[in-house]
Amino acid sequence: MSRAIALAAACLLVALPWRAPAAPASPLTLREQGSFFVGGETKTVSLPASGRMPAQHGDVTVNQMYVQYQIPLKGARHVPLVLVHGCCLSSKTWETTPDGRMGWSEYFVRKDRSVYLVDQVSRARSGFDAQAFDAVRAGTLANARMPSILQATHQLAWSVFRFGPRFGEAFADEQFPVQAVDELYKQMIPDLNATLPEEANPTWTQMAALATRLQAAVLIGHSESGFFPERAALIDARAIRGSITIETGCDTGLSAAQLATLAHVPTLVIFGDHLDAVTQPFSWMGAFDSCNTFVRQLRSAGGDAQMMSLPALGIKGNSHMLMQDKNSDRIADLVIAWIDRHVESAQGRGAH
Repeated sequence: MSRAIALAAACLLVALPWRAPAAPASPLTLREQGSFFVGGETKTVSLPASGRMPAQHGDVTVNQMYVQYQIPLKGARHVPLVLVHGCCLSSKTWETTPDGRMGWSEYFVRKDRSVYLVDQVSRARSGFDAQAFDAVRAGTLANARMPSILQATHQLAWSVFRFGPRFGEAFADEQFPVQAVDELYKQMIPDLNATLPEEANPTWTQMAALATRLQAAVLIGHSESGFFPERAALIDARAIRGSITIETGCDTGLSAAQLATLAHVPTLVIFGDHLDAVTQPFSWMGAFDSCNTFVRQLRSAGGDAQMMSLPALGIKGNSHMLMQDKNSDRIADLVIAWIDRHVESAQGRGAH
């Protein structure tokens, strides 16, 4: 009976209509906006006939990374921000929140920060290599070698994103707008990361290349991409002015040389609340502990690294999707304050 009540409550939550908040009083004024691709590789392929397309032999581009951007009028005053989404999601993560409030992308732009939103390679508008799927269809590759396509259910997301102890039941202090959770579920899309090279995710290389193209950038990763800023810095750290890692497991097995490289990049790690509420399919407390260890390692290597545990700051109830939580503006302000102090003041930038 209790499960039935919980499920009924979940249905009620997603069925309740919500009214988008009023638009900001001031207009959003931009110097420039647009989109482009970073990276990609050309491969010669033989494609079987499919639908109205004949069999083909020629070149295709794969593993290119899509970037959309907005530059405010005073964007040159600050280091640009590059925002990368997590598993089973896209750059929509950073746009309008599920309940219709201003997302981090617009909020940062209104704070005079140029924002670059990335779709990970193999997701959304970025490219991926479809050869394995074509080969299985043509019978030249065994079915068992078909790359997997990762998807997450509503039930798994509710648990792993830490909306509540059971599906449809929110934590008493939950900051995620659960009345609009159905809008989040619409953002969850198939993940084709299994098509990527095993030795390195090309998104890391493209992120480093994007920072170089911008001449300077703060890289912000979340969840699956949480450690991507560090991976990008290990490829080429010259234009990476800061790394912000949001809720992920950190690599504590880096070499002394790798830690020395990362020590040159100011690093912020952020975690929300209720970390002990989820132990499967992985432990959030384990991820938190690994990142605390990583922060200590960076500090020992002479780096500027900080763990920002929101509950330790007295900020309670934040979910894994803290950039969409009801207090997302407050968290964004903390991020901006950290950048101003640890990145821009050190670079002699950011006049206010």
